[in-house]
Amino acid sequence: MKADPKADPASAPNGSKKKMLIMIIIAVLVVGIGAGAAWYFMQDKPAGAAHKVVKAEPPEYVPIESFTVNLQPETGEQFLQIAFTLQVQNQKEGEAIKANMAKVRSRVLLLLSGKKASEISTVEGKQLLAKEIVAAVKQPFVDKGEPQQVSDVLFTAFIIQ
Repeated sequence: MKADPKADPASAPNGSKKKMLIMIIIAVLVVGIGAGAAWYFMQDKPAGAAHKVVKAEPPEYVPIESFTVNLQPETGEQFLQIAFTLQVQNQKEGEAIKANMAKVRSRVLLLLSGKKASEISTVEGKQLLAKEIVAAVKQPFVDKGEPQQVSDVLFTAFIIQ
């Protein structure tokens, strides 16, 4: 004859006791981990272990005077009148740009004179142009020199005729 699983009274209390013991162990572990985490995050840090806050210098802005460029012809002659400001990392970078303004303007002039009005008339075209200007100005001013730390181009005038 087969034994009826429901009829065995000795096995039921053992199973529920094991489940209860496992649940108590899990609860103790959760409470222990929570208490340990709370202690860790609430303790005072020694002065030497504190993170040092480094103040970042505010960026420097170097305005580039307005100039006019002939664009590549599409439907007759077209011109671009442009003025912008370069955002550089610090004052030292700003002074280096100002000292080499002729090279900066020449690089930008060469870049712009190769563009068509249709390429730079959209927002996406202007954003791409800004990235290209940053890349052109970042090039070192002297052979094997350090590149400039230019982070952005901010257009202040942009007229296509």
